[in-house]
Amino acid sequence: MSTNGIFITVELTGPVQLQVRDLQRRFDPKLANELPPHVTLLGSSGAGPIRADTPVAELRAALAPVGAEWAPLHVFFQAPIRFIGRDLVVLPIDPHGPMRALHERLKSAGLPYVQARYPFTPHCTLSFYPTLTAATLRELMAVRIREPFLVDRLRVYHTRAPQAPVHLLDVPLTGAV
Repeated sequence: MSTNGIFITVELTGPVQLQVRDLQRRFDPKLANELPPHVTLLGSSGAGPIRADTPVAELRAALAPVGAEWAPLHVFFQAPIRFIGRDLVVLPIDPHGPMRALHERLKSAGLPYVQARYPFTPHCTLSFYPTLTAATLRELMAVRIREPFLVDRLRVYHTRAPQAPVHLLDVPLTGAV
């Protein structure tokens, strides 16, 4: 599947980033080589990618107020889940918490995006590309990450699969929400 659009992510930080990177390298090396471990806030679920021809200045103008409103967040993962009917194992985040509110705020920032195929489910993907064996699935489902990670910036990428994503800008979260 080819994708050409702009995505907004938050990268994992600290020890959690290292743990997830190790898991991705072990269970899905192709995924581990694409981007640092992250949660996609806009581009894959809930709201599809922002139009690829959106100028960086327009992105910055729309996203800077969001960054100024939102304080950094401490986020926890829940136990892994497998998306129904797919060989996709993820670490979900509370779907009704601050990550959803941030997602909804980004959707209303005035940027042109396409409709997504799936509802927003905040998560970090552990395994995307390989077909899962029963043993691999058991190992992935046994993963528990108890420490939080800090969300202190939005990262914006132009994704044009199968090419590597291109980093466009960062927006720090400096507000009080």
